[in-house]
Amino acid sequence: MLRYANLTLLILFPIAWFAPLLSAALLPIFGMREISVISGLQVLWQNDIALALLVTFFALFAPYMKTIGLALIHFGLMRRKMLPVLQVLGRLAMAEIFLIALYIVVARGVGVGRVETAWGLYFFTGCILASIAIGYMTEKSGRRRTFLS
Repeated sequence: MLRYANLTLLILFPIAWFAPLLSAALLPIFGMREISVISGLQVLWQNDIALALLVTFFALFAPYMKTIGLALIHFGLMRRKMLPVLQVLGRLAMAEIFLIALYIVVARGVGVGRVETAWGLYFFTGCILASIAIGYMTEKSGRRRTFLS
């Protein structure tokens, strides 16, 4: 069951990357512009390469590498000793959610524009939390199997 839930994340993560995380407008008179992980990264790559590298790692590589690593463990192609490293990758992916939430709080506090969360933020957060839960349950099932052996 865990292996299929994890494999589902391989499909859901790319959908989450293109889903609108938030809608933002500089001034209330202009229309809202939807921002996704990918559209945000496109802007970052043009303006700040160092930050773009960091966010690309947090938003794309960390969760996907963790998901692939868990799949390799579930199918017996990688040792369970890698689970702690994979759990760290999952926590790094949560940093992306924190950065987005911080951006929303700061943008609302300044009062120059308008920022509204969109369904993609909840979808992306759900994928990250599901990945963390699957990692935790995989680790727990390994401990139980070792204890019973």
